[in-house]
Amino acid sequence: MSEIFDFFFSQYKEYATIDIVLEIIAVIFGFLSVWFSKQNKIWVFPTGMISTVIFVYLLLKWELLGDMMINAYYFIMSVYGWYIWTRKVDETQVTPISGTTSKEKKTAFLIFLATLVFVYIVYNYFNKWTSWVAYVDTITTGIFFVGMWLMAKRKVENWLFWIVGDLISVPLYLYKGFTFTSFQYFGFTFIAIFGYLAWKKSLHKTQLTS
Repeated sequence: MSEIFDFFFSQYKEYATIDIVLEIIAVIFGFLSVWFSKQNKIWVFPTGMISTVIFVYLLLKWELLGDMMINAYYFIMSVYGWYIWTRKVDETQVTPISGTTSKEKKTAFLIFLATLVFVYIVYNYFNKWTSWVAYVDTITTGIFFVGMWLMAKRKVENWLFWIVGDLISVPLYLYKGFTFTSFQYFGFTFIAIFGYLAWKKSLHKTQLTS
């Protein structure tokens, strides 16, 4: 049992207590954010912003630039998404859940490509191409950037990007030594699956009544 515990948590012996506490707090608010997103509740954004601010601080301190950029982008897109979700499309309704249009799919692809180029430039500048992790980080950053943009626009397909990104992030963060964050993404994967099913059902109902 102790060997299993050491495998998952031995690296935390070298961390400051405040950093461990902050990571746990960020994980808790991250879970709340994804849960509120599944429930299609506006609280997804304030809870997510708390989580991302903490992670930006921690990841900058740990010199994980790709992960830091993801969370900084989350914060910015949370502000944008908060506006979109509360914006009324008519006198009674706010922006509804909808499917991604052909134009939005093209935009999503461009966001993915632009993210890869941006991360490449940043990593190259800071000489971060030192292991295979950097290449995986680049891909996951692109996936999450698209997922966050689609979520901000209340597009049902956002969940598909979260599922893929979460599945990659579980072993990736475990390898990096951030067990609590790895557990977070493990939980995120299941919430994202149920979130996709719930949003798909809601969209179907809307289409039947429209």
